[in-house]
Amino acid sequence: MGFIRDIQKANGLTPDGIIGKKTLLKIKEIIGKTNVECAHFLGQCSHESGGFFVLEENLNYSAKRLLEIFGKYFNDKNVILYANKPEHIANRVYANRMGNGDELSGDGWKFRGRGLIQLTGKNNYVDFAKYINDPLILENPSLVSTKYALQSAKYFFDKNNIWLYCQYINDDTIMKVSKLINLGSIKSKLIPHGLKDRSAQTKKYYISLNK
Repeated sequence: MGFIRDIQKANGLTPDGIIGKKTLLKIKEIIGKTNVECAHFLGQCSHESGGFFVLEENLNYSAKRLLEIFGKYFNDKNVILYANKPEHIANRVYANRMGNGDELSGDGWKFRGRGLIQLTGKNNYVDFAKYINDPLILENPSLVSTKYALQSAKYFFDKNNIWLYCQYINDDTIMKVSKLINLGSIKSKLIPHGLKDRSAQTKKYYISLNK
C-alpha cells in the first residue's frame, strides 16, 4: 500500500504497508479525532479508495460504458471519439461545472478526482488550497493524490459537517455517514453504494483502535 507506506515513512514507523495499531494511532493523531470518529473516517476512506490503493480517478471507459454512465454527454455518434481516452472524457464530462472552464480549457482533466475521497472540480481545489494553505495545489493538483491524500479526505469531512454524525458505531450511524459521502444527503431514500463494505471497514477499524 503506497499511501500507507508514505504515512509510515513520514512519521518514523516501519514502512511495511500494514495498517497496524501504531499506524492507526498516528492517523488518529494527524486528524485529531476520537476512536469512533477515526473509525468512521478510515472505514469510509478505505471503501472510497479501494483499500487505500486508488488515489486518482479512473476515467478509462469503453464506448459502451460511457453511454451507460455518461449518457448525458455522449451518444452513438460522438462516443467513439472519446472511448478509452481518459483526458478527453474528463474534459467533456466535467466541463462548465464545479468551477471548471469549457472542454477546451483542460480543467476537467486537471482537476479530476484525487485523494482518499476524491476531490473533484476547480472550485473544490481552490477551496482546499486555502484550507491547507498551499497555493501550489492549483499549479500541481497531483499533490492531492500524494502529499495531501489524507488531508483532502479530512477536508471533505470538515466541509460537509460529517463529524457531526460520527458519534456512535452502529448500523444507523454508518448508514447516515455513508449517505452523506455517497449520496450527499442523509435524507436520500437510496441505499449507499458499497454499504456492506463501508460498514465492515468502519467496525473493523473501531475494533482495532480499541484493542
